[in-house]
Amino acid sequence: MRIALYQPEIAGNVGAILRLAACFAVPVDIIMPTGFAFSDARLKRAAMDYGEAAEVVRHANFEAFDAERRAAGRRLLLMSSHASQRLPDVTFRSDDVLLMGSESAGVPDHVRDLADIRVRIPMAPGFRSLNIAVSTGIAVAEALRQTGSFPA
Repeated sequence: MRIALYQPEIAGNVGAILRLAACFAVPVDIIMPTGFAFSDARLKRAAMDYGEAAEVVRHANFEAFDAERRAAGRRLLLMSSHASQRLPDVTFRSDDVLLMGSESAGVPDHVRDLADIRVRIPMAPGFRSLNIAVSTGIAVAEALRQTGSFPA
């Protein structure tokens, strides 16, 4: 299982996701550019001392990330509030990549179209979306539960 962040914009969200990734031993791919410097104090504050324990790979752009993903034979699952496939109805594999779009724009159409599965987290009527770090936690927990991959 891997988490991929497409051009994230908010350092605090990335820090929280890095902390989550370290705690669950799930690597993170960060697709550049980001909307902040990696030295940002908000990133370090949100990740706390867990950030250094997270396995992070930065990719120059989506094309570089996608080439690596394809070479490894991994499925790409796009998390999107606009997807029709509900999270509880998806069957995860242990080598899936969960792609989270940028906070303000999601992903462009050409990236969306490359996703093997587009997944949404069902919510109560009248709500549009969850915070990206919260969404990542929900999706990763379900994927790890299904694949029996929670750390011991």
